[in-house]
Amino acid sequence: MTATSVEKVNGHAPGFDPRALAEAEAIRTEAAAKAEALRIEAKAKADAERTLAAEQAEKERLVNERARIAFERKQADHDAYLAKKAAEIAKAKADEEKAEKAKADAEAAEVQRAKEQKRSERWWKWGARGIYAVGLIIAAPVQFMHFWDPHRKFLIAAPALLEGFALVLAFGAAWAVAHRRDVRPYRVGIMAGAAIAAGVNLYGGFTDPEIGYNAGLIGAIASLGGPIVLMAYEHGIAQKADGIPSGRERRAAERAKSQADAAREKARAEKVAADEKAAAEKAAREKAAEEEQARKDADREATHKDVWEVADAIRSARGSRFVTDQIWAESWFLVTGCKTVGIRPEIEAQSRAAQAHMRTVTEAPVLGSLSLIESQKGGRQKRDPNEPDGRRNNGGTPPVRRPGQTAPYVEGAKKQARIEQTTETKD
Repeated sequence: MTATSVEKVNGHAPGFDPRALAEAEAIRTEAAAKAEALRIEAKAKADAERTLAAEQAEKERLVNERARIAFERKQADHDAYLAKKAAEIAKAKADEEKAEKAKADAEAAEVQRAKEQKRSERWWKWGARGIYAVGLIIAAPVQFMHFWDPHRKFLIAAPALLEGFALVLAFGAAWAVAHRRDVRPYRVGIMAGAAIAAGVNLYGGFTDPEIGYNAGLIGAIASLGGPIVLMAYEHGIAQKADGIPSGRERRAAERAKSQADAAREKARAEKVAADEKAAAEKAAREKAAEEEQARKDADREATHKDVWEVADAIRSARGSRFVTDQIWAESWFLVTGCKTVGIRPEIEAQSRAAQAHMRTVTEAPVLGSLSLIESQKGGRQKRDPNEPDGRRNNGGTPPVRRPGQTAPYVEGAKKQARIEQTTETKD
């Protein structure tokens, strides 16, 4: 049996074409790279969606948390407002109840005082009348014994005349008080009648042994005591009807007046002291302001003489006491042309030159050996360690580079390239 060797197939030598294998490997590698890129892209999208969802959830949580905090704050404010209103209502109610209680206590005290006044007045009235009646009972028999004469029996009416004189005048005094008339004549008459009756009783006691000294003396005291007590009662009633204050009320009024005068004097002294203190403080402030203005004027005149001359002229024309800040700003603008006080043209020029130099330094391109740096491109994608090397089966020839496989330039490198291109174009 003879072996047959095939030297050509379809006009070509049998075997494997390295270029076809390389192309196939490149296609396979490209497909794997695309699949990997799609996987990475899908993973990145999934991660981005998860991140976005987490961020959205976090945002919603923060929004809900802020809403909860705001609601709790509003609720707390509302509760505080309700508590404040309740406290105010309770305080107002307590004050009202306190005022009503004070009013009721005052009314009760007034009623009690009125009752006490009526009771005391009733006792005083009937006590005075009782004393008058007792005095009449004591003095009348003495006078009857003194005036008794069997031959002149009509003199038995003399005691009624003497004692009745004072009694009728006492009734007249009561009428004068009730009708707001002058009671002085009645009081004079009462005292005159009582004095006559007392003198008669005392004379009878000294001259008539049947009456005796003791009976005459007590009769004289009774003739005076009853009308005096009754007149004292009518005097108090008259003062009350006329609205005349008593000694206690006058003393209380004088004491209140003295306290009010002392309070007014104290307030006046405090006001005078406060006015003097305010005047002293005002004088101190004015003095400090004048000293500060003098210092500013001296400093401005010594440092900026040209501006000072214009400012002083404006001050004089306007009638101002001193150069105000407004006048100084206007003068500075008129002399230097700058609206900012303290800045002159040379300072402005120096500032602008420094700013231009800073822009040149920060925006100028980087030339020389430092213009090319390794970080001008972004990071390369890591190669899968399980992916086959395409150069092993194509005789060491690198695979064909496809669009999109080269890492893009970073933004810094792009900006640097644009700056260099612009500089070369200007040159």
